[in-house]
Amino acid sequence: MKRSLILIPFAIALMGCNNAGKPVPENSAAVPAANDKPQTAIAHSLENQTPSTGAPASNKSRWTQSGDPIDTKKLDAAIAAAEVGLRKDPNNEKSKKAAAEAYLDRANALTGARQYASALGDYRRVLKHDPSNEEAKNWVDQIMGIYNSMGRESPKEGEEPPPLPANK
Repeated sequence: MKRSLILIPFAIALMGCNNAGKPVPENSAAVPAANDKPQTAIAHSLENQTPSTGAPASNKSRWTQSGDPIDTKKLDAAIAAAEVGLRKDPNNEKSKKAAAEAYLDRANALTGARQYASALGDYRRVLKHDPSNEEAKNWVDQIMGIYNSMGRESPKEGEEPPPLPANK
């Protein structure tokens, strides 16, 4: 008899659990409906669009700007000053290091702003002036790997777009 009294509540609880249905995931709103097409990261990219309108870009360049606009005036001025020093004495190691550092600073800022195609050009310029720069080598490899993983061609050297200008 005691055994029956213990088993009856257990059986009732077990039946109640079986009728509860499936749990609803917390992020159920993020689950696409059966008729929705799956979207990729590329579908959400602004790479081939202008930032303000979302319309296709009309740039003549094959590579367009993407990412967040940033003010690069100070970085551009540092690069210009370094390039002047290089023109005066192209074989001067100090001038080469200064140019490499100026390009590296702008490349890091562009990477932080997700302007990867533009940053790739600056990382390549760093390596032109300082072939031993490990940080630039790593970033070039990483950006090229991202393009490869997406099945897309990366900008060739010299084809990289200029930085996206800051909004006024």
